[in-house]
Amino acid sequence: MEKMWAGRFHKSLDCRADDFNSSIRFDSRMYKQDIKGSVAHATMLASRGIISASDAEKIIEGLGSVLDDIEQGKLQIDPTAEDIHMFVEAELTKRIGDVGKRLHTARSRNDQVAVDIRLYLRDEAAEITDGLKKLLAAVLKKAKENTETIVPGYTHLQRAQPITFAHHLLAYCMMFMRDVDRIGDAVKRMNVCPLGSCALAGTTYDTDREAVASALGFNGITENSIDGVSDRDFCVELLSAFATVMMHLSRFSEEIILWSSWEFKFIELDDSFTTGSSIMPQKKNPDIAELVRGKTGRVYGDLMAMLTVLKGLPLAYNKDMQEDKESIFDAVDTVKQCLEVFPPMISGMKVLKDNMLAAAQKGFINATDIADYLTKKGIPFRTAYKISGQAVAYCIDNGLILETVPLDVYKSFCPDIDDDVYSAIDLLTCVRARVSAGGTGKDSVEKQIKIVSDFLSK
Repeated sequence: MEKMWAGRFHKSLDCRADDFNSSIRFDSRMYKQDIKGSVAHATMLASRGIISASDAEKIIEGLGSVLDDIEQGKLQIDPTAEDIHMFVEAELTKRIGDVGKRLHTARSRNDQVAVDIRLYLRDEAAEITDGLKKLLAAVLKKAKENTETIVPGYTHLQRAQPITFAHHLLAYCMMFMRDVDRIGDAVKRMNVCPLGSCALAGTTYDTDREAVASALGFNGITENSIDGVSDRDFCVELLSAFATVMMHLSRFSEEIILWSSWEFKFIELDDSFTTGSSIMPQKKNPDIAELVRGKTGRVYGDLMAMLTVLKGLPLAYNKDMQEDKESIFDAVDTVKQCLEVFPPMISGMKVLKDNMLAAAQKGFINATDIADYLTKKGIPFRTAYKISGQAVAYCIDNGLILETVPLDVYKSFCPDIDDDVYSAIDLLTCVRARVSAGGTGKDSVEKQIKIVSDFLSK
């Protein structure tokens, strides 16, 4: 394919340099957005009298035929083309003749690619947001099923206090809701139209940038033409939001991996989301969760790659910016892939309630409740704390749990202890007694469930 800039040069581009320079292998995925932007541009050119209405009609019709043929598989994108913009323009010109050459009036590939990537990322961000909401719905459903399932809450990976499994799951719901909001905030700042900035300085033609922006669904235009073509901070912001999504998925994956181990055995993953071993027939591996955890590093790398590409670039456009797409595209693909498998993995997860309860009982996580019981009888907290510690030590030495310590033993630690201590340290009682807002108590958990439900119903 002849280069559009060939008139300036005496020699053709070396085939090795041509291949190195080309971006068609990755920017071809933006063909829909490129054609959509070109239709809006041609419409504006005609409305301002820059090209004739008949030429615009031919261009728009021709672009429609190119789009249809690509989508129907009748037209294959030429891998030797420099980029998707030149491929579409060349194919258009092939179909409608010299009229197609008028399309690029009053624009540059610099503002063309800037609008394409914004349109593309806007579409992909919407899909990722939908994926997050599906995940939220799956986690919420599992939480609703486990509002009275007792599980140890951990600090330092040590059993700490009793909570409901619903309360634990709802913590991830809060994280994923913030992820949805973060992506939405990034899209708001991204949703301005750079088309019309031209190469960097604007154009001598009397264009209507606002009309193009409106036609493409943008909230406005980039107010500085240099900024419009030379920055990709919206990619950085989206990548940061995607990296945070992956961080939350990775933390959740880590817990799923731990919970499914024989050492915990709090859950059992469905066979359809696990794999076996090539040599150990007893194995049931949480490979899906492990891969999500591993792919998190990949998205972190995409973010760092983007920051590194941009950090030393003088204004305005530089060819380095071609490197923006592979990073953001890879992150988009990775996050979407993870969100495709995570919700059904959660939905199919079997909660082993008895094992969770047994772990909670053996971990003496109601020791704080003995101290609280005593302070309500007028004993100073530090004294109560010491008595509670003595009870735990007795249990460890005698192979007991706090619920099975005889009353006379409790009284030997403190004569104020009566048989009502057993109801006070019942794990379900302990959980229900935590009535503070945001806690693991029943009313609080129900409120959290409503918050997530309301969020999903918006």
